[in-house]
Amino acid sequence: MQFKDAVKWNTRVSALYAAGVWGMIGSYAYFRYTGQYKDITQVEENPNRFVHETAHSKTVIVYKEGFVPYTTRIYNLFKYLTGGSGDK
Repeated sequence: MQFKDAVKWNTRVSALYAAGVWGMIGSYAYFRYTGQYKDITQVEENPNRFVHETAHSKTVIVYKEGFVPYTTRIYNLFKYLTGGSGDK
């Protein structure tokens, strides 16, 4: 790949990225301005249950009692294997 080809490719990808970002910002502003966008409000009946409802679907997420995320499990494993306290 020649240097000129790399510059063309970089310019095209940058333009595509910019169009995507401005499209996302513009659609958010449009929906916010027209009032079609509503913030999600969550009623805390059960802290382990999250309900997300739209006009077309309803999604219910129920977390297990005492659930530990995988990232925390992996962090604790590495902390155990290295013998460190983790916080320095």
